[in-house]
Amino acid sequence: MNPLILLTLGATLLACVLLVLGLRAYAAGRAQRAALIERLTASGAPDAPGRRRRFRAVDRRLRTTALGRRIGLKLAVTGLDLTVGEFFVYMVAAVAGIWLIASSFLAPFFGPVAGLIGLWAANAFLNWQRARRTDRFVNQLPDLARILANATQAGLALRTAIGMAAEELEAPAGEELARVADRLAVGHSIEEALGEIAERLPSRELVVLVSTLVLSARAGGAIVDSLRNLTVTLEQRKETRREIRTQLSQVTVTAYLVPVLGFGSLLLVDSMMPGALDRMTGSVVGQSAVLVALGLFAVGFVLIRRLSKIDV
Repeated sequence: MNPLILLTLGATLLACVLLVLGLRAYAAGRAQRAALIERLTASGAPDAPGRRRRFRAVDRRLRTTALGRRIGLKLAVTGLDLTVGEFFVYMVAAVAGIWLIASSFLAPFFGPVAGLIGLWAANAFLNWQRARRTDRFVNQLPDLARILANATQAGLALRTAIGMAAEELEAPAGEELARVADRLAVGHSIEEALGEIAERLPSRELVVLVSTLVLSARAGGAIVDSLRNLTVTLEQRKETRREIRTQLSQVTVTAYLVPVLGFGSLLLVDSMMPGALDRMTGSVVGQSAVLVALGLFAVGFVLIRRLSKIDV
């Protein structure tokens, strides 16, 4: 037989063998990845180990999409004990319920509007949880700085002091510092580990603390004196934030009262004149008027919230 033919057959056979091996390796990798995701989602959060997770199939498919990744990032920051699939299913069920209730009690036109408001409310809920967790973490910063100052004054390294603070402080500071300690244990630098917290829970106080620790780790210096001075400053800022929040509580209630008054007026009109909302939304002019009114209520809510937001 011609040697060229033998060489061609041998190369073809080798290519087929490599293709089969590559497909087997690819399938094994996908199976291992799916098993790892299922094991991680089934294990639960540290505060609720072994909790049975629901909607695993939805969670696995949703995590591969851009929407699922965005929801996962927000859930990771909020600290909620929910998977992406669970939150998505609960959100869809809530939006569908709000849609049906609005269509039944008001008018069919208000169903899609209520659904959009429900989607906005779900995103606002995640943002509120993140802000709430950030505020709780900021309130723990004076205690964190005090623990780090005492530990470093006793001669402990900064990495050891961070691990000690993670054990002594409650959530969310304890959980976040535990992540930092784990990253430091596998070889990450202090700047990288602390910088991740500043990105997850952004605040001016945390940025100042992280900058102080990073600069002290780089260039050395009187870290104890810096941390003690920072502790006093954080305590003062904590009291100032509390006073401002108390003084602006009435404005905050007013911001949420504005859309409630609008919804109450719709219910009042429908109770006084049954079927008035159906007739009003039965024409293009009425629908446009309702949308303009809803837009004005939304603008009023946003403006009041902006006016009541004071950065300290």
